[in-house]
Amino acid sequence: MPDVRSLIRQGIRLPPGGWLLAAMLAFYVLAGLFGKDPWKGEDAIHIGASWHMLSTGDWLTPHLAGRPFHEPPLFYWTASVTGLLFGWLLPLHDAMRLASGIWVALTLTGLYYAGRELYGQESAAASPMLLAGTAGLLFHAHDAQPMLIALAAYAGTLGALAALGRKPELTGIFYGLALAGCVLGAGVAPALPLLLITPLACWLSPDRKKALITIGIGLGLATLLIAPWPLLLWTHAPARLALWWQTEMAPLRTPFSLGGLGRFSALLPWFAFPALPLAFWTVWRQRKALLQARFLLPLALFVMTLLFLAWTYRPREIPALLLLPAIALLATPGTLALRRGAANAFDWFAMSFFSVFAAVVWLCWSAMALGIPERLARRVVILRPGFVGQLDWLDLIIGIAATLCWLWLIVTAPRSPYRSLTHWTMGFTTVWLMATTLILPWFDFGKSYRPVAEAVAQVLPDPHDCLAERGLTDAQRASLAYFVGIQPKAEQGAEGKTCQWLLAVGSRTAQLVAPDSGWQEVWSGHRPGESQEKFRLYRR
Repeated sequence: MPDVRSLIRQGIRLPPGGWLLAAMLAFYVLAGLFGKDPWKGEDAIHIGASWHMLSTGDWLTPHLAGRPFHEPPLFYWTASVTGLLFGWLLPLHDAMRLASGIWVALTLTGLYYAGRELYGQESAAASPMLLAGTAGLLFHAHDAQPMLIALAAYAGTLGALAALGRKPELTGIFYGLALAGCVLGAGVAPALPLLLITPLACWLSPDRKKALITIGIGLGLATLLIAPWPLLLWTHAPARLALWWQTEMAPLRTPFSLGGLGRFSALLPWFAFPALPLAFWTVWRQRKALLQARFLLPLALFVMTLLFLAWTYRPREIPALLLLPAIALLATPGTLALRRGAANAFDWFAMSFFSVFAAVVWLCWSAMALGIPERLARRVVILRPGFVGQLDWLDLIIGIAATLCWLWLIVTAPRSPYRSLTHWTMGFTTVWLMATTLILPWFDFGKSYRPVAEAVAQVLPDPHDCLAERGLTDAQRASLAYFVGIQPKAEQGAEGKTCQWLLAVGSRTAQLVAPDSGWQEVWSGHRPGESQEKFRLYRR
């Protein structure tokens, strides 16, 4: 107890290290990971595929709502394992989402060691804190997302190659693990920059011959880890292997796009904030020393990854995650070398912004749970028709505790080069926790397909007859399978043509089935607050 009172009185120690840093990053990893349904989009897709693997026992390849899903299996293996281990304690989707937390934790760990190797022990904590403080990672780190494995692989590769000259044995092992994880978790294409960066890493090493041997060991280990899965697939399901390989090669056959390069670059100012401007500051400040390994290694990986994304991916947020580790690492020395005026401005901005945001969250919670203020409470219902707010005491206690911790951090954080970064990262995490606790039910009500799935299941006979589908997205099919166990068939497929029921989705005004087609509409509905899509259920 004296130690606790001393900590409360004296405040946080900066720079954070040891168990304190681990606790801060664990808080980041866990905040917002639990308590929500699989939301529309990729969260529902990957939880649905993991649920299928766990429920059917087919661990060879993932399936989505009963159909082959030509994705690498590692994320679905780990999500199925966490679901198996913790499904008794948590809702199954929360237990499976724990896999994302594991991969994010490995990402932050890898970047910590990369920062320590390149910039020294005093700077090591800044690298994972910068990554955790980026808006792009926070918005996707708490979803079921296989790209998080590639993110961990990029951070692990940076950590391994940074130690190439000092610890070649560990470099070979961790580089091999990172490369294998990337291929088995996110596919062949995302692993290409991890291969292309190795010649530069060898050239920067003081002992290039030993570096080549080390990289060779890593490649050999990666091959040994990767090979068993495609060999098993080739033995038991060669057609699945051929389709998976075809899917993997498709991005590599697309032409390089200058437009894609521009759109990915335009995404970064908010997606990588505040690490991106701090990385620019590092580059400007160290412009005469950019050929040194500590700057050239992350800078080269960033450029390679950006060009790779413009070649193989359409511009969107998920693949842009792969740019963040190099940016955060490159920003590390600049963050800790900010001039006093800039550091104070960053610090005041972080404290003011997140304090105001926390107050807004409390205001929204009051409107949602207590109906005060009335005008805002009416707006809550307008945006989510049918939503009824409730006072949850556990959520309230978590929100109060998070607010008190934030105020304690503001009052007690000592002057340090880490002060502004700590306020930014912990402020972002605290507000995210408050938002995903206090007002999560309102978001959950409109972003989950659970109400639609349950309504469809109530209309269908029990046990469910064959249901065909027209126009459903992967997320919608995955939600039907996960929430109510319905796996709709493709309307034009052999099974779908014989179904007596048809579920179609389209705009609210579209007539999806012609009146003389022999189908009779028996139900229609949509997600709460959804103004575009509408589901219609038909029977022959």
